[in-house]
Amino acid sequence: MRSAATPKPPNWTLSVVAAIAAVLLAIGFNSLIVINPGQAGVLSILGKAQDGVLLEGIHVKPPLVSVVDVYDLTVQKFEVPAQSSTKDLQELSASFAINFRLDPLQVVTIRRTQGSLQNIVSKIVAPQTQESFKIAAARRTVEEAITKREELKRDFDEALDLRLQKYGIIVLDTSVVDLNFSKEFSRAVEEKQIAEQRAQRAIYVAREAEQEAAATINRAKGQAEAQRLLRETLTGELLQKQAIEKWDGHFPQVLGGNGAVPFLNLDISSAGPTKS
Repeated sequence: MRSAATPKPPNWTLSVVAAIAAVLLAIGFNSLIVINPGQAGVLSILGKAQDGVLLEGIHVKPPLVSVVDVYDLTVQKFEVPAQSSTKDLQELSASFAINFRLDPLQVVTIRRTQGSLQNIVSKIVAPQTQESFKIAAARRTVEEAITKREELKRDFDEALDLRLQKYGIIVLDTSVVDLNFSKEFSRAVEEKQIAEQRAQRAIYVAREAEQEAAATINRAKGQAEAQRLLRETLTGELLQKQAIEKWDGHFPQVLGGNGAVPFLNLDISSAGPTKS
């Protein structure tokens, strides 16, 4: 007697089982979130941000009704323009490179108040950079802002750091990428530099003339002193002695008008009587 064959389950049953398994698997995966190093997550359930930041690692979350917003905690760099008036009411514009990162303990507050990183830059970093630059620029003239650039940057850094801390933004470093002033001031600076160069040239010429005059006076004094000493030392006896020392022993062929030998003083009266 042939045994009856085992009835096969209908195809729809297998489909249902496979669908249930797929749903359970999807729910399982949806219940886990992985936060990588350098990131922080904020869990929101039915649109409401939950307290407690999710740091790196694996975290469980309610499936289907929750979402995790992940924030980058690494260093962010943005270039932000700024404009201000100086103490002497000159227009000054600058561009700052801002390096910052988010405070991981404040990420939940950032999520609730600002949302995305783009909002943080446009709504917080950029306006506070502008205000901080106004504070720093208003403390000095435009010339001081240029010649004392490090002091300007220091005041800017202090103001910006104080303003961004309350938003959970940590400023790491800033740098002045560009610093520009009005065309009127540029023209004034150029004219001042030309005037200073001319003044320095005039001072140099005056000093040169003064030194030349002093040198001329000193040369004249030296010549006068040399002539005085020469007059005192060159007596008639000395001159005659020098002439005799230089004489080569030969009388000149042509004598002077008075028939005397140069530098030879003969006392005829002292000679003895002549023979008759």
